Amino acid sequence: MSAHEFAAVLLAAGGGTRMGGGKLLARFAGKTPLELCLEAFEDMPVVVVAAPELLEHARSACAAHGADSRVVTGADTRQGSALCGLRALWDDVDYVMLHDAARCLIDVQTVRRLAAHAREHGCAVACAPCRDTVRDAQTGAALDRSRLLLMQTPQVFKYRDILAAHERFAGEKDAPDDAELYARAGGVLSYVECAPTNAKLTYPADRELFDAVAWHRRAGAEAGVRVGYGEDTHRYAEGRELVLGGVSIAYRMGLLGHSDADALTHAVTDALLGAAALGDIGAHFPDTDSAYEGCRSLELLARAGEMLGECGWRVANVDATVVAQEPKLAPHIGSMRANIARALGVDAQAVSVKATTPEWTGPEGRLECVTARAVASIAPSRI
Repeated sequence: MSAHEFAAVLLAAGGGTRMGGGKLLARFAGKTPLELCLEAFEDMPVVVVAAPELLEHARSACAAHGADSRVVTGADTRQGSALCGLRALWDDVDYVMLHDAARCLIDVQTVRRLAAHAREHGCAVACAPCRDTVRDAQTGAALDRSRLLLMQTPQVFKYRDILAAHERFAGEKDAPDDAELYARAGGVLSYVECAPTNAKLTYPADRELFDAVAWHRRAGAEAGVRVGYGEDTHRYAEGRELVLGGVSIAYRMGLLGHSDADALTHAVTDALLGAAALGDIGAHFPDTDSAYEGCRSLELLARAGEMLGECGWRVANVDATVVAQEPKLAPHIGSMRANIARALGVDAQAVSVKATTPEWTGPEGRLECVTARAVASIAPSRI
């Protein structure tokens, strides 16, 4: 491993014309977008690519950053600015994260998750599913949103690969992002779904939402509250028991996995471990260990709760959603909440479980799998 396994290029050279200009000097919870981004990249070396009028602010923000940093002047296009940043990186960088500074609600957990994905797959492109109906403005035809992904940043690549792609296509102006150039150069893209808060500051109406989220996070940080996110998907398989939230549900198929494949409990476990920066469920209870073969996931959740206590944390609340076309889960929600609360030693009112159907779209709608997502907050035990 090199001295700089990961480095970031923060792109802050855009004009922000749709915002009316000056958006990267706006303040949210007292901090500019660039300052918020630098916090999310923690001690990672950073190159900031700034517009001329932002150079002084960029240098000041980088001076407070806890790692190596450089500031360079951007170009006339995003693609040109990205190349400026890549050329300014340290020679011993393994992976680079290219990120638009206007996506200033990026958080540390997302950065870490993308880094882990890139190590495994060689690439990690932040994205979001298409939530709304999309129509062709000319034909009026509705597009299949289950096949669409909204591209975001950070976009993470092996440094030499993305630098070569940018050098190869330098001067071309039809590439919307770095992932496009990487794909054109023969790279295989790998996607990581990110939270809705990883939005881009674009229009004046965005200010209120961004400020609210930033203030909410600041209040949580000052109170010592931390938030984590977990997600898990398991395929349906014949001859397996269907277990969700520790509840055995009568259905013609169950979920495939090393343990009882309880996707809901796994997502909650990952959310709690993530909030405490304790890694993920696979690190503590690997599927290569025969000790966990067929085990009940509620037992793993209880152990994760004990680990939080050992580190001085307590569970504040859990909010989870299960995405499944079949079977009907509403009759079992109360039992799921009670099981999760009991495993964590909290009141059932601190645990929310919801279920939704994908309306026969996507792999869940095709009865291929079940997906669960969870957000959990923790607080110091002394509070």
